[in-house]
Amino acid sequence: MARIEDTGLGIARTKDVMIVSVTTRPRTQEEKVMFYKLLCEYLEQRCGIAPSDVMVNFVSNTDDDWSFGNGEAQFLTGKLGGKPQINP
Repeated sequence: MARIEDTGLGIARTKDVMIVSVTTRPRTQEEKVMFYKLLCEYLEQRCGIAPSDVMVNFVSNTDDDWSFGNGEAQFLTGKLGGKPQINP
């Protein structure tokens, strides 16, 4: 179980605190800010989770950051996404 320390912002948290990690292609600041807002609204409305209990981080990556198995870079070899970006 993760322990969430006070970040110095004075946000009161409950035992229901969660960390949401989003793996995605690069997004604008505006897109991220809107995502944080909408995610908290959704979780509060649908699951009863307080916005103060939702921590979010984005992990940005591109095609060359992925292997879906077998030690291959499927996006780069063209097995996924069409045209090969490298010679296998």
